[in-house]
This record gives sequence, C-alpha cells and structure tokens, in this order.
Amino acid sequence: MSFVALQTAPADFGEMLVALTASEGSASHPYTHSYELNADPLATRHLADVLHLLSMLHGPQPGLIELGGERNVLPEAADWFRQAAAGFAAERHYLTQLIVAAGPAPSTPGEADTAAAILDQRRAMETIVCSDRFGCGLGAIVALILDWQAIRSVLDTAATRIGIRVPVSQLPSEDATAHILANLPIQPRLDRTLSFGARQLLLQHRGLWDVLEARKEARLAR
Repeated sequence: MSFVALQTAPADFGEMLVALTASEGSASHPYTHSYELNADPLATRHLADVLHLLSMLHGPQPGLIELGGERNVLPEAADWFRQAAAGFAAERHYLTQLIVAAGPAPSTPGEADTAAAILDQRRAMETIVCSDRFGCGLGAIVALILDWQAIRSVLDTAATRIGIRVPVSQLPSEDATAHILANLPIQPRLDRTLSFGARQLLLQHRGLWDVLEARKEARLAR
C-alpha cells in the first residue's frame, strides 16, 4: 500500500489524542484519585483488586500492541511499534511483580459477572485494534499508551505501599508518538477514525474503573 506523507498535518493528532485521553481516560475517573484507593487503611486490598483485574484485561498475549503491530502498514512506524511492544511487556512484568507481592485478589461478591465483563472488554479492545479502518487501531494503541500514564500512577502507588521498586517506564515518549501521528498518510476524516479508536479504548478503561469501584462498594457493604 502506497501513501503520501503529510508535509503539514491538517490537525495536531498528538495534541488531539492527549486531550482526549485526559478528558475521557483513567485520569478523569474519580476512583483513581479516591481516598479509598490511595490513602484508606484498606487501600492495599483495593489496589490488589486493581492489579488482578488489570492483569485479566491486559495480561493475555499477544497483547493489543502486538496485534496492532501485525496490522501496521506504515514502515516508518515499525520501530515505534517495536518499542511500544517491548515497553508494554516490561509493564506486564511489573504488574506481575506487584500481584505476587500483593497476594490474591480480595474476595468480592459477583466474581463470575466480573470475569465475564472483563472478557467482554478485552474482546471489544481487540476488535477495535484489529479494525480495517485506517486510523482506528492506531488511535486505540496510542490511547492505551497515553492512558497507561494514569494507570501507571496507580501501579506505583501500589508498589510504594507494598515495598516494590518502581521501574522507569520504557513506553514510547509523547514526542515519539506525536512524530508518528504528525507523519501519517493523507486519508479522509483521519481525525475521526483516530479519535474513534481512541475513544473505544478509553471507554473500556473507564468501564474497568467502574467495575473496580463497584467491587469496592460491594466489599464495604458486606
């Protein structure tokens, strides 16, 4: 497939997706900033639940970034995808370390419903990442990497509480990601397909936080 790179992007796709992630992603969900998750005496218990459900969502392999990389048609984005995949593999390893240290997930009513919900979310994310519409999959992958900054903050809170060293993230920088987005090929309504893919990914992340908050309430109500 042959593309012509944009000399001057009609929109700053990097800024667009950063703003979208900030307004619709994990950082905007009240549970990520809540007292119960960050300072409550029971916070370690709630954080363990976060770790286990995150692993259910993002632990399966091949991961979303690998799936997106397999469908990448832009040679200039190949190195970015490789760095993103390697960086996210390191994040999965970090998550595994935290789970081992934190112990089992807290007993919570509705475990079967939770497992089904997470499986549905994973399928929805895989569908958008594997979309044939140019820009959808990339928008979702970029949103995952950008939104992981807020998720990483929660992981680091857990690490501090349970005594695990916080590693440096190896995911692509915002500048590297912005460079890829600024040199995308000319396509009609590319801003719409990028933002659609990003929004679908962010919707699943917010759904995860909804589930986690509901599980916290269910535990406290017992």
